[in-house]
Amino acid sequence: MPTILIELACFEMVGTLRFAHPTIPFKPVTSMPLFRFLVAAAASLSLSSFAIAQTVPAPTRPAVVQPRPLAPAPGQPVARAPSPRAAACHNGMSFDRFLADLKQQALADGVSQRALAEAAPYLTYDQSIVNRDRGQRVFGQVFNEFSRNRASDGAAKNAQARVRMHAAAFNRAEKEYGVPPAVIAAFWGLESSFGAELGKLHTLPSLVSLAYDCRRSEMFQKETIAALKIIDRGDLTPAEMIGSWAGELGQTQFLPTHYFNYAVDYDGDGHRNMLRSVPDVIGSTANYIANGLKWRRGEPWLQEVRAPANFPWDQADLTVKLSRAKFAQLGVTYPDGRPLPNDDMPASLLLPMGRTGPAFLAYANFAAYTEWNNSLIYSTTAAYLATRIAGAPPMRQPSAPVAQLPFHELKELQQLLVRAGFNVGKVDGVMGQLSRTAVKTMQIKYGLPADSWPTAELLARMRGPGVQAQPAGMVMPAAR
Repeated sequence: MPTILIELACFEMVGTLRFAHPTIPFKPVTSMPLFRFLVAAAASLSLSSFAIAQTVPAPTRPAVVQPRPLAPAPGQPVARAPSPRAAACHNGMSFDRFLADLKQQALADGVSQRALAEAAPYLTYDQSIVNRDRGQRVFGQVFNEFSRNRASDGAAKNAQARVRMHAAAFNRAEKEYGVPPAVIAAFWGLESSFGAELGKLHTLPSLVSLAYDCRRSEMFQKETIAALKIIDRGDLTPAEMIGSWAGELGQTQFLPTHYFNYAVDYDGDGHRNMLRSVPDVIGSTANYIANGLKWRRGEPWLQEVRAPANFPWDQADLTVKLSRAKFAQLGVTYPDGRPLPNDDMPASLLLPMGRTGPAFLAYANFAAYTEWNNSLIYSTTAAYLATRIAGAPPMRQPSAPVAQLPFHELKELQQLLVRAGFNVGKVDGVMGQLSRTAVKTMQIKYGLPADSWPTAELLARMRGPGVQAQPAGMVMPAAR
């Protein structure tokens, strides 16, 4: 589900195999969606795997977080934790007083007393959730590594099988909302491995704890009230609301506001159940993509292309839109050399690994992917996987391995960019969009190819004269 909690990590082999081959009887290894395997991956993730990932800045967090106990059996209340220290953003208000005010807000927003009474045993503070939120770390892989795990041939074939299995719901959704089955199936697979990984934590304690915490209090107050409205509408009971630690629900991981606003009853049972009903998952996801993310019916979202060596790389950016005819004039072709259509359809040239890596034309519908999840690696992988499900061939292999600066040099580059007057967000060695924009500007200044990819040459220029050069950046393997 779309979220500002970007948690990209190395994926365990079991998870990858389950996604690509659901018939293999693997037992779940975690309660979280596959793309959030942070704890297992952090132990083995080398510093060299950090790369460009478009993320939101987050405060420095503790590295070790104690796991929250497994959720109690359905129908059993959540044990009340000791009262937390009063949150500063609430003027020292205790949690109990904060909760009383939040309940009044919910009543004013139309939530019934009955729903509040049902939810009451679950409206408890859980410090471990706040610790998780503050302790989350952002890991990034280069695009071809991430997509190799998550958009493999096996993953595409598995998704195609799901589309055939549930053809009636997919066809209905495409007819009603204009969203192709491949687009829906890609998100479904990435978010929960088609329902295999939904999470095992009660939703309401997570939401109300994050609402009381100061980092994103207003957002999670709204999410808590939306969850209460879901209960009030009769879609789910409080005991059934079990998902990820950040309060996301269902097989495509909707935040409660999205669940309440866009979930639909596609199986006709009178409930919108995105945890158990596959038709509801398909229809609801299509509704959100079409109406929440403004999908444009009948238009493409991503196509692989090949750009010539003399392309004006400063024009390769999601903020730069040119017609396909203009891209054709600049020498851009399909990977096999076929010419692009000579039309005025606007697109952007997307280079997730710089000018020597894969290249794509990103169309207006690509914005739906970046809105769903604002990590460039995740959004590009989801869009690419959708093209594979729809029948596109695998990515062209780069002509040479793509050089990637090691983590400590990425962090040094960020520090130098800050000294040069740029806002790069958090100096953490992860190149988000602010860092990428700053890199492009400095590449233009030094007369380097302005493809937003951090290189050893740019780092050397920014170090200035008299600075001892460091060993060359490591080389990442080429794509499949």
